[in-house]
Amino acid sequence: MNKVDYFKKEISYIKNNTFKKDLKLLIEGIPDYFFSIPASSTGKYHPEYTTGEGGLLRHTKVVTRIAYDLLSNPSIGNKYTKEEKDLMIIACILHDGFKSGVNKEQYTRYDHPLIAAKYIRDRKEELSMSEENNELIASCIETHMGPWTTDYNGVEVLSPPKTKYQNFVHMCDFLASRKFLSVKFDEENNIID
Repeated sequence: MNKVDYFKKEISYIKNNTFKKDLKLLIEGIPDYFFSIPASSTGKYHPEYTTGEGGLLRHTKVVTRIAYDLLSNPSIGNKYTKEEKDLMIIACILHDGFKSGVNKEQYTRYDHPLIAAKYIRDRKEELSMSEENNELIASCIETHMGPWTTDYNGVEVLSPPKTKYQNFVHMCDFLASRKFLSVKFDEENNIID
């Protein structure tokens, strides 16, 4: 299966065809390890369904599904334009794309949001979307850790979310990381409704 095929359902949430094309290009650049590693190297910060082979992929699918469902609710979704919804969903799909670094490292890279955001910014010339839209995606990714902005040594590394878009992406990631939530998947790592 190629990388884009793993995200067929999630790509279908995007309404803008130009954004779909750009997203597919960006997915192709995600490291191969993304599709096989667990969401957490220790299992400490994520629910059971995100552990083991493919756990990070399952976590990402849940983050994206939470975003899609919330944005489909008029009480929440009507606060955003169709374009903004698409861009936040793209950020959700790509937020942990470099969780173990550019080349797979043993543990999660604390600065993985910065690595992923740099990847998005560095690809802007290859994409059809505007620089402003590219920046919205990158800024949502680099702040997706929310209030957890210091590395393992207590050094401030990340910025907290400030905009409504950044806060929304963080909220979806936060909810998908709650251990009390259980999501079922089929044998191809697709969410079972």
